[in-house]
Amino acid sequence: MRTSISFLLISLLSSALASDQVPAPPQAHPILLTNGTIHTISNDQIRRGAILFDNGVITAVGRKITNLPDNTETIDLNGKHVYPGMIAAASVMGLTEIGAVAVTRDFSERGDVNPNVRAEVAYNPDSEIIPVTRSNGVILAHSCPTGGLISGTSAVMMLDGWTWENATLKAPAGLHINWPNMGAVQSRYFRMTEEEAAKQREEALNKLDATFEEARRYQTAKEAATQSGRITVDTDLRWEAMLPVLRREVSVFMHASEIRQIESAVEWSNRHNVKMVIVGGYDAWRVADLLKKYEIPVIYEGVNALPRRRWEDFDTAFTAPLKLHEAGVKFSISMGTRGASNHRNTPYEASKAASYGLPKKEALKSVTLYAAEILGIDEKVGSLEKGKDATLIITDGDPLEMTTQVEQVYIQGKEIDMGDRHKALYKKYKEKYRQLNIPK
Repeated sequence: MRTSISFLLISLLSSALASDQVPAPPQAHPILLTNGTIHTISNDQIRRGAILFDNGVITAVGRKITNLPDNTETIDLNGKHVYPGMIAAASVMGLTEIGAVAVTRDFSERGDVNPNVRAEVAYNPDSEIIPVTRSNGVILAHSCPTGGLISGTSAVMMLDGWTWENATLKAPAGLHINWPNMGAVQSRYFRMTEEEAAKQREEALNKLDATFEEARRYQTAKEAATQSGRITVDTDLRWEAMLPVLRREVSVFMHASEIRQIESAVEWSNRHNVKMVIVGGYDAWRVADLLKKYEIPVIYEGVNALPRRRWEDFDTAFTAPLKLHEAGVKFSISMGTRGASNHRNTPYEASKAASYGLPKKEALKSVTLYAAEILGIDEKVGSLEKGKDATLIITDGDPLEMTTQVEQVYIQGKEIDMGDRHKALYKKYKEKYRQLNIPK
C-alpha cells in the first residue's frame, strides 16, 4: 500500500511539474542569420555579419556569406546580436525540482563512496526549471551529483531533448569529490569543533586514499588481464567509473572553498597524479599562484555573495574573478550546486564581476568559452566558429545586462520553443489587470 501511494505521489508530481514545451526536431534545412552583430567570443565581433549553419553545425561565419546551399532559410536579424549559448558550469540542473520535496531531489545517493553514480541517467528533461533558464540564454548545464565524499560522475546536458540520452552532450564530464572541512565550523545551521573536524577529516582522507588505491589495483589487474588474454577480472562499476580519472582523460571536480581545503586538495591531486578543477573556490584568489603553477582551473561559485568572514571587505566575492584573471588562473563563473532555479541568473553573476573590474570580454568568456574549456567541450561549443555546434542565442543587446531579452535560442541548429512558466504567468496576470481596467 505504501509503495502504491509513493508511486502515485511521484506520478502526480511528475505530471504537475512537467514542462509544456515540446522538444525541437533536428535541423531540417540550412539557416542563415544575417544583418546582425556576431559575437564569436574567440575573435573580434563582426558587425552586420552573418552565420550559416546546417545539420546542427556552423558552416560559415563572416561579414558576408555567398554560395548558399539550396533550400537555405534566410533570417534578417535587423541589427540583433548573436552569442554562443551560455553554460551553467556547476549545477544540479535536471536533478532537482523542488528543494522541499524529497522525491524531486535526485542529485545525491546514500553512502560516502559512489563513483559509479551517473548524473545523466537521473536528468529530467521535463523539468519546469529548464525552459525558464533557457529563456535567459543559459542553454547548457554541467549537472553534478553532490552527496557523500565521492559523489559520482557529472555530465554536460543540452537544455532540450525528449530523453536524457539525446540531451547529453558529454558524459562523464568528471568525478566529483567533496573535500572535508579543515577546521571548526560555526554557522547558523551547523556547528563543528576543531576536534570533531580533525577526526572527520582524517577519516574522510583515509577513505579517499584507500578508494583511489583500490581503483588503481583494479586498473592494474584489468590491464594485465587484457595483455595476457587468459586472466579475467570481475567487473566492478565503482572502479570502472574511476578509470577515466586515473587515465587523466577527465578531471576530478574538487568541491573546496576555504583556503586550507584548496591547498590540501592541490597536494592530494599531485600525489595521486589526477587532473583537478576547483569548484566553489571562495578563497581561490588567495592561492592563485599555487593554482597557476599547477594549471588548475576554478569554477567560481557565487560572485553576488556576502563575505564569509567578519573582517573581509564587502566586495570580497565580487572582486575574486578579477584577482584570478590578473593571476592568470583560468576560471568560469557559476551559480553553484545548491539549487537549479537560480541558474537563469548566471549572466548577472558575470555582470557583477564585470562591474567590479573584470574586463567585460573576460566576464562573457567566463560563462561561455572558458566554461567550455574547463569542461572539455570547447571543440563543440563556447564560441561561434566554423565546425562547432550551432548552439547559440539571439538577443536584442548585451546578455550580461538585465534589460536584454533573449529572443531565440538554437541548440545544435534546432529552433527551441521560447515559452516557459514565467512568461505564461506574466501573460495570465497581464490579462487579469486588463480585464480589471487597471493601467500598467
